Amino acid sequence: MEKVYILGGGRSYIGIENSMYRHMPAEILGAETLKRAAGLYSIGDLDGIIAGNGVGAGGNITRLMMLEAGFTENIPAVTVDLQCGSGLESIGIAASKIACGMGNFYIAGGFESSSTAPRRGYHANHPDYGKFGGENGWYRAAKFSPGGHRETAMLEGAENTARKEKITRQEMNPWVLRSHRLAKEAREKGVLRDIVFTVAKGCDRDEGIRERMSERFLDRLPCVLPGGKAITAGNACLTNDGAAFLALCSERYAKEHGLKPKAEFIGMAETGGNPSESPFTVIKAIKKLLCRYHLAAEEIDIFECNEAFAVIDVLFAREYPNLTERYNVFGGALAYGHPYGASGGIITLHAVKALEQAGGRFAVCSIAAAGGVGTAILIRRC
Repeated sequence: MEKVYILGGGRSYIGIENSMYRHMPAEILGAETLKRAAGLYSIGDLDGIIAGNGVGAGGNITRLMMLEAGFTENIPAVTVDLQCGSGLESIGIAASKIACGMGNFYIAGGFESSSTAPRRGYHANHPDYGKFGGENGWYRAAKFSPGGHRETAMLEGAENTARKEKITRQEMNPWVLRSHRLAKEAREKGVLRDIVFTVAKGCDRDEGIRERMSERFLDRLPCVLPGGKAITAGNACLTNDGAAFLALCSERYAKEHGLKPKAEFIGMAETGGNPSESPFTVIKAIKKLLCRYHLAAEEIDIFECNEAFAVIDVLFAREYPNLTERYNVFGGALAYGHPYGASGGIITLHAVKALEQAGGRFAVCSIAAAGGVGTAILIRRC
């Protein structure tokens, strides 16, 4: 098996839905980010581009995005749809291809535009036609599990998890405050400046980071679900636009081209869980990954988990109470936002940077996806 290395990469600034990228389709946002992230490497050597996208127009939008970026038509491009886990899955697929000798150099990650996501509706031939209660019959969120089609399935999953584990808003609030505080500190110190790109005029900040956030403000927010007691607009992530890509290569390719990798991709683990309690799969995937590679949690220097909901932070803190200082050290999705297909790339970029800053050895990235799928990867700093 070939060793797999991460050379580097970058991401766009992350925009809030219907804000700074509101007129920028996913393929254009992705293309502009791809050009900047790939600019340091010999693109002619690419064996392929693999990227995640969750709410785009379909039709292999990664290929469209690549062509919009002006890359040669000889490069194949593949789209992965694992919803929230799409970007991390794309990185894992690219690494697997390199490891088994199917290629030497790939770009992987993801891109998303919630602002320009197409409207969707059931065809008249479908049994659910006319049954869905959204405005004008349109829906935004796909159907992720058997039974009725519910736009609020992910919110319900977080609420169910909080109820099952007796997680209160008061237990989640400190994690929301922490995420914004650490993200704000990272921005002020410029620790991410070499991996974040301006891809459009005037789009030069992560929009979701709040300068001021208080527990009093969070306490005043209503629950988003009827009868809900835990999930609010404060402890759930925003809906976003963004893109992130990483360059991965074989050991042989790196040596032949005199490249200095930033991290080695060690491996990946995927797991399934109850679709109605998907946040649990973040921890479940981490445990499976650590077991597979015979590592104790204490040996991991950096944990990057996609905190789509603060309930995920609490689950981590309860499972690994002595390791919270290693967790989402630049803040997480509660502050930056969650551009679905891009989030796996974002947390991997942040993990590589955090390892570099801390001088650590191992990092784990984990993400829960709609439908109850958890994905985690293990990387080692070079």
